[in-house]
Amino acid sequence: MASPNLGITEHSHGAGEIPISKLDTHGSFDVNDFPVPNGREEEWRFTPLRRLRGLHDGRDIADGVVKVDVQAPAEVSVETVARDDARLGTSFLPTDRVSALAYQAFTEATVVTVPADTTAAEPVFVRITGVRQGDAYGHVLVHVRRHAAATVVLEYSGTAVYADNVEFVVDDGARLDVVSLQDWERDAVQVSHQYTRVGRDARFRSFVVTLGGDLVRLSPKVGYTGPGGDAELHGLYFTGAGQHHEHRSLIDHNVSNTRSRVEYKGALSGEDAHAVWIGDVIIGEGTQGTDSYEHNRNLVLTDGTRVDSVPNLEIFTGEVEGAGHASASGRLDDIHLFYLQSRGIPADEARRLVIRGFFADLINRIEVPELRERIMAEVEEKLALHE
Repeated sequence: MASPNLGITEHSHGAGEIPISKLDTHGSFDVNDFPVPNGREEEWRFTPLRRLRGLHDGRDIADGVVKVDVQAPAEVSVETVARDDARLGTSFLPTDRVSALAYQAFTEATVVTVPADTTAAEPVFVRITGVRQGDAYGHVLVHVRRHAAATVVLEYSGTAVYADNVEFVVDDGARLDVVSLQDWERDAVQVSHQYTRVGRDARFRSFVVTLGGDLVRLSPKVGYTGPGGDAELHGLYFTGAGQHHEHRSLIDHNVSNTRSRVEYKGALSGEDAHAVWIGDVIIGEGTQGTDSYEHNRNLVLTDGTRVDSVPNLEIFTGEVEGAGHASASGRLDDIHLFYLQSRGIPADEARRLVIRGFFADLINRIEVPELRERIMAEVEEKLALHE
C-alpha cells in the first residue's frame, strides 16, 4: 500500500477557479495539449493503460452505442442539447487527456435543471446504458439553482468503452445529493470525470458505488464559489477477480469557511483484483476556517489482490479549522470474528456479518430506498462469489 503524502508547494486559487493540484498540472479543452500517457506519469501510474482500449491515445471514433434515458418529476427540466449549447463546459476545464477527448467527441448532452426555490418531489434518474460494444462519449450537466434541492441518480449499465464528463452546479443555498452507480457488464470500460461547483451556503453530497465493469476509473472534483459551502464524497466498491476499480477525488478549498468530508470503503476478492483510491485535498492560500477530513478503508478478503491507497493534503495557509487524512487496508478483524463466534455464530456466517456491517453504514445513508436494497443485494452477490 502506498504511503500518505503531505505536499507544500507554491499555489493559489481564486473563488470559482478550476481545481488544479500537483496531480493536475494544467487544464485545457484541446486534447492535443495533453501528451499520450505512457504509465509513468503520477496521474496514470496505477492505471493499466492497455485495458483502456484506446481511450487515452486520442482517437475519437465513436462506434459504440449508448442510450440515455431520464426519469424526472414534472418540476425538473430535462433537455437533450447539441454540443454547442452555451451552458456546457462553463464550470470546468479538463485536466487530463481522456476528459478533453470526451468533451471533444460527444455529440449530444443531457441537461437537468432544478428551478430556483424548488424541491424535487422525487429523485431524478439518469440511466446510461451501453447497448453495443465500442467507443462512446457523453456529457451530463445538472444545475440546481438558488435555494433548490434535488436527488439525482446516475446509473451506468450494459457494455461499452465509455468516457464522459459530468458537471454538477449547485448554486447559493441549494442542495444536491448524487448517487453514481457503476453497474456495467463485466467487459465494460469507463473513464469518467465529475466536476462539481458548490455555491455559498450550498450542500453537495455524493455516493459513488462501483461494482461492475472490467476497468472503471472515476475522478470526482469539487471547487467552491462562496463561503459556507459543504461537500461530502462517499464511495463504495467491491472489486472482484481481474477487475480494476480506481477512484481519484480532489477537493479544492479555494475560498474560506468551507467544509468537506471524503469517505471511501472497498473490499477486494479474487486473483488480480486491483483497487486504487487517490484522495487529494487542497487548502488554498489566504483561506481561513477550512474544515476537511478524508479517509479510505479496504478489506482484503483473499490473496492475489492489490490495493493502492494514497491520501494527499496540500496546505497553503496556517488558518485552518481542521484538516486530516487516514488510510487503512487489511484483513478482517480477528477480534470481531472471535466475538461473533464466541456467541455461537459459525465462522463463515461471522465473516459475512462483518463484511455486511462494513458496507451497511455507508449504504444506509443513501436516501433512495430502492437503491439501498439493490446495492446491498449486489454486494451479497459479490460475497457469494467470494465464498
